[in-house]
Amino acid sequence: MILDGKVPAGPIEKKWEEHRFNLKLVNPANKRKHTVIVVGTGLAGASASASLAELGYNVLTFCFHDSPRRAHSIAAQGGINAAKNYQNDGDSVHRLFYDTVKGGDFRAREANVHRLAEVSVNIIDQCVAQGVPFAREYGGVLANRSFGGAQVSRTFYARGQTGQQLLIGAYQALSRAVSSGKVKLHTKHEMLDLVIINGQARGIITRDLDTGKIERFAADAVCLATGGYSTVFFLSTNAKNCNVTATYRAYKRGAYFANPCYTQIHPTCIPQSGDHQSKLTLMSESLRNDGRVWVPNKVGDKRGPHEIPDNERDYYLERKYPSFGNLAPRDISSRAAKELCDAGKGVGPGGFGVYLDFRDAIKRDGRSTIEAKYGNLFSIYHEITGEDAYQVPMRIYPAPHYTMGGLWVDYNLMSNIPGLFVLGEANFSDHGANRLGASALMQGLADGYFIIPYTIGGYIAGTKRETVDTQHAAFADAEKSVTGQMEKLIAVRGKRSVDDFHRQLGKLMWNKCGMGRTATGLQELLKEIPKIRDEFWTNVNVTGSAGTFNQTLERAGRVADYLEFAEMMALDALERNESCGGHFREEFQEEGEAKRDDEKFRHVTAWEYKGVGEKPAQHIEPLEFENVKLAVRSYK
Repeated sequence: MILDGKVPAGPIEKKWEEHRFNLKLVNPANKRKHTVIVVGTGLAGASASASLAELGYNVLTFCFHDSPRRAHSIAAQGGINAAKNYQNDGDSVHRLFYDTVKGGDFRAREANVHRLAEVSVNIIDQCVAQGVPFAREYGGVLANRSFGGAQVSRTFYARGQTGQQLLIGAYQALSRAVSSGKVKLHTKHEMLDLVIINGQARGIITRDLDTGKIERFAADAVCLATGGYSTVFFLSTNAKNCNVTATYRAYKRGAYFANPCYTQIHPTCIPQSGDHQSKLTLMSESLRNDGRVWVPNKVGDKRGPHEIPDNERDYYLERKYPSFGNLAPRDISSRAAKELCDAGKGVGPGGFGVYLDFRDAIKRDGRSTIEAKYGNLFSIYHEITGEDAYQVPMRIYPAPHYTMGGLWVDYNLMSNIPGLFVLGEANFSDHGANRLGASALMQGLADGYFIIPYTIGGYIAGTKRETVDTQHAAFADAEKSVTGQMEKLIAVRGKRSVDDFHRQLGKLMWNKCGMGRTATGLQELLKEIPKIRDEFWTNVNVTGSAGTFNQTLERAGRVADYLEFAEMMALDALERNESCGGHFREEFQEEGEAKRDDEKFRHVTAWEYKGVGEKPAQHIEPLEFENVKLAVRSYK
């Protein structure tokens, strides 16, 4: 099937403006008659809940945390992009649009990316009005810094805790809506199924994580803002509880999953320190503004960094990509680090690390300046490693971070299931095959504050829906499916822990579907995953019962989903016979760089569920590039 992204006609600069005008409206009095479910309270979910409530809708908001403020958006460090051009350095909406399309290696939908660049300028004003404490220059104007894949300074930041500060702003707006009664907030509730009635998304099934109670909730539309799936690798920069369950179970109900093989490896993470580590820690990409990345010239050089003179150091990003230097995009920087570590030039335990060195920046600007910019990041590094990065270089290594794949959505952010909207990292729409740094926060807030309030209104006003409640048979069927799976998990009473299976899957995925992929490795992976899945369902040990607080059961359900999802992810990587962005098929490269095949793969691949272990059906959305010319992606 050829998918229709419902991109409006006309010049790209006018598409969003004219589309907003053409969308049907729900008058203020009628908004009070409609209910919207929002799953997730990160930047996309919290901003969407607050915005829809301010418009007058009744909003049911869910998160599996004890507070919305624990959403993983809080972990974002370096900044948020916006085309304000405060630095007067040549930035513009068009340049942000161009950088994002190019950064995604020409695998994103142009119209969505341009809209993102347009609304970026409003996001900053919104957040400043909420009191977000962005860094400022001496004269009081908002400060900017650079990020990978850009030659201008467009990234607004609050030291190294930008995500936390932006989430507090969105949380304030959400709290106002909760206190007014327009949002009913359900914390410690995990979505376990999507309810479809007459082909429309009409509700969800949740489990109260404190009591184990299964509950039903009905609405006129459902918004999923549940983040990405990088914990499929077990070790990632994501929190341990991040998972694919909400979007994957929507996929099993008929929503198409687009480009699952597009995963981002972040180049600036603290290297793994042990086999039983539960997650990895990100060191913000913003550090590459002042830190210089290098390795020793000699293979197996065990000297300390201070013992290696400059003429025996390889500042490899500056050497390979002189135009962008240490701010080359994430996928390129990650592969370059892996290549040198694989060649025996890595540093630290096992040789899995490169140096991120602030010696020259401290000498040039002074320690106090560096401390003002990145102080809390240096503190995090010291707490974890015991090393003082003001005195010795940080050691960093690439790690799984963000995922560009997600549920397929059209221009309105609606999936192929009418009434199911998908926001932020949970959808596929804006980043193509690689996300530029500081663009995740931009997309989450753009979707929640400035896009979904228009498009969901257009759907509600323009679609007929029967009146339903939670007594409908579809809710009973969905609840039965959920309880059946939980009972099956508890009945196994095997010998291996949930984490043991997850760790085994994650290691396989990292080795065969991580930074480098080959047809042989992916074919082997597709044979191994079903074996692990079969053993999981006969040998996993889930203690306790379903009708109570049970974190082992929670994790088991999420890992069960990953053991199915990973198969689709590997299949997607195998079917895409090209290299683009974060999808690096080693057979398709030229001088070490990704080699696209625009003739055969200039499209989005969206998968339709056909059963566990069955090959999903493939659907295609062709990508047209009318405003950015297709070109070899070069940062040299």
